[in-house]
Amino acid sequence: NGAVPGERGKQDKSVKRGNWGNQIEFVLTSVGYAVGLGNVWRFPYLCYRNGGGAFMFPYFIMLVFCGIPLFFMELSFGQFASQGCLGVWRVSPMFKGVGYGMMVVSTYIGIYYNVVICIAFYYFFVSMTRVLPWTYCSNAWNTEDCVGVLDGNLSSRTALNLTRFLNATQKRTSPSEEYWRRYVLDLSDDIGNLGEVRLPLLGCLGVSWVVVFLCLIKGVKSSGKVVYFTATFPYVVLTILFVRGITLEGALTGIMYYLTPQWDKILNAKVWGDAASQIFYSLGCAWGGLITMASYNKFHNNCYRDSIIISITNCATSVYAGFVIFSILGFMANHLGVDVSKVADHGPGLAFVAYPEALTLLPISPLWSILFFFMLILLGLGTQFCLLETLVTAIVDEVGNEWIIRRKTFVTLGVSVVGFLLGVPLTTQAGIYWLLLMDNYAASFSLVIISCIMCVAIMYIYGHRNYFKDIEMMLGFPPPLFFQICWRFISPAIIFFILVFTVIQYRPISYNDYIYPTWAISIGFLMALSSVICIPIYAIYKVCRSEGDTLLERLKNATKASKDWGPVLPEHRSGRYAPVFSPSTESHLEVQPLQPEKGRSEAVAASPVQGSNGSAHSQDSRL
Repeated sequence: NGAVPGERGKQDKSVKRGNWGNQIEFVLTSVGYAVGLGNVWRFPYLCYRNGGGAFMFPYFIMLVFCGIPLFFMELSFGQFASQGCLGVWRVSPMFKGVGYGMMVVSTYIGIYYNVVICIAFYYFFVSMTRVLPWTYCSNAWNTEDCVGVLDGNLSSRTALNLTRFLNATQKRTSPSEEYWRRYVLDLSDDIGNLGEVRLPLLGCLGVSWVVVFLCLIKGVKSSGKVVYFTATFPYVVLTILFVRGITLEGALTGIMYYLTPQWDKILNAKVWGDAASQIFYSLGCAWGGLITMASYNKFHNNCYRDSIIISITNCATSVYAGFVIFSILGFMANHLGVDVSKVADHGPGLAFVAYPEALTLLPISPLWSILFFFMLILLGLGTQFCLLETLVTAIVDEVGNEWIIRRKTFVTLGVSVVGFLLGVPLTTQAGIYWLLLMDNYAASFSLVIISCIMCVAIMYIYGHRNYFKDIEMMLGFPPPLFFQICWRFISPAIIFFILVFTVIQYRPISYNDYIYPTWAISIGFLMALSSVICIPIYAIYKVCRSEGDTLLERLKNATKASKDWGPVLPEHRSGRYAPVFSPSTESHLEVQPLQPEKGRSEAVAASPVQGSNGSAHSQDSRL
């Protein structure tokens, strides 16, 4: 109920910043943040490509030793300081560049993620028709190579002929692929040839940004209510599509293709690398969103329990989505008389080509299409809410005065407008090239570096003993021994392994047959470096500004926790965070009152309720 145990009159709430309405809002928001489009369009494909059911073994090993510990670290970090991804670095000011790096990454992802949502909006709207527009090959945008699964009367003989045709030529394109490439995107021939803006996509981009802004208009107070629907309804849709999928002929073949273990692949380093990368990127570590969401928790909330619930829910959703995807793909492969591998795909190819084509084979196909794209929209919005809130919270916390806190809505509006304008180039005819470039480079190895530096800064610069004491002060118990070992040794080692694996496995990006030019790949690397470069630049700046005669003294002062590091609310600042009564401290406490109305009541009278545990740092003695 928000009361601090043992202290009757004190409230575990931040009046200035605000808190979640209740704990369910935080859990649902975090689930919505972690469970995104990647769970549906990336994990099932990775699973079947890396040994089916055998992939689950390294996947869950990485979840236990890397995913859950990192998730718990970020939640506890944000909750203890009640600050966004910039404010938390009072713990070691030299590393504040890590927070700026997180902001840069969240900006890139926020720009292109909403473009994916806008394409899902577009497909959602065009599905509201009697016949889906990508069902047949008789449209103006279709070519002679188009062969639809429903063109003509597909008897078993025709299906056999179609199979021969598929084997004989590689030119066969599906109506859904031509609809995607030639109509929705009107794809240009080169990333440098932007062409014209696709107005339907631009309109849908405007719709998606308006929806995100309206849901965040009052910060976590409004988004916390929205997630009751956006975080839960995708599971309803997944279940409906799952029940429909498993009742289809050939569904079992698809599911077996997805799950059949190939144990020999476990010895392949690439499988372990894919498992670690998927866990790391899927949970949203190092984006800044987890720190931001946890910062709105009450100080004594059990974030240890939350981190386990959210992490396991995220991974279970990925596995569940695999059944939904492969049951329908198995049905489609059976219908065409081909192997499941011929129709399996990932990324936008799965969401906007393969799966929509499979849906055309179902009775009442527009209904299933509407449900599928509505689910994609909700999955995307859950992540987008947190990305935007991360940026807004970082800006508001950094400025920190009453003026900007009262005008937080205008900050949200400003960030939304800028995000929309920066997303406009991605709605041009070359937009998909730029979208995939950002997806592959802006949030790849830079996230791994950011996360690794964060682990080192907290465990070795601030000190693991200090951090464990902070958690004990907040939760009432220290982190379990397993987490202490993971944070100090195992998780950083796995993060380093992911980094090495990413570098070794690097291949220049391509889209179908299109090979990206060198200048485009250079831009991709610059985007990746732009977030990482914040760390050394800010560290050099901080060292130069720090006090000290020698470089070593400056380094010590730059890495030492600042005086205002620790719990935000005065009633939680006990033990080593208890205020020292000097004029400077008193003035600091008065300059940044976190509970203004409380300060006014104290000025009138020091009531017993305002006192602390009878220790020297009570509110009365401060007066």
